[in-house]
Amino acid sequence: MGGRLTRVFRTFNVESRARREISKEKPTPAPRHRTSRLDELAGHPEIKEEVYRKDDRFLTLLKDVYVESRDPPVRVKVGGGEHLPCKLEEKRLTKLGHLGDQDVKEVPKGKISIVEALTLLNNHKLHPQIWTAEKIAMEYSLELKEVNSLLEFFIPFAVQEFPKETKKAI
Repeated sequence: MGGRLTRVFRTFNVESRARREISKEKPTPAPRHRTSRLDELAGHPEIKEEVYRKDDRFLTLLKDVYVESRDPPVRVKVGGGEHLPCKLEEKRLTKLGHLGDQDVKEVPKGKISIVEALTLLNNHKLHPQIWTAEKIAMEYSLELKEVNSLLEFFIPFAVQEFPKETKKAI
C-alpha cells in the first residue's frame, strides 16, 4: 500500500518538474585552489627543482636504518598426518529407483539412499520372514545394529481405504 502511495507522489507532474530543472541556469563552479593548478608550477622552475632535490641529511639518516627480521622456528607437529585421509571412501552402486537420471548412482558403504531406505522398509513390512535384519545388512552393506534400529523406529506409511459404510460412521 505504501509503495502505491509513494509512486503517485513520485510520478505527479513529472514533465513540468523536469522542464523546470532543465531550464534553470547552470550554477557557476566554485573557484579552484591556486596550488591545484599545474600550469602555475610550470612557470616556476625553482619549485620544480626543490621537489626533485635530494637532501643529504635525510639520506644519511635513511642509510643508518637497518631492519632485520627473523621467522620463528618452524615446529613440526608429531601427528601431522591426522587431517589427511587414510584411504578413499569405498562406494557401492545403489539399487536404482524409478527416476532414472535423477537417482543417486553411488552411495558410500554403510549408508543408503532414500529410495533404498523406503524399499527395504517396505520389503521388511510385506515379507518379514524373507527380509530379515541380517539379510538387509548384508544386501545394503550396513551394520546389523543400525538396521535393527532402522526397522524398529521407522515405519513406512500405509494407505488404508475405508468402505463407504464406515466413512459415514466416522
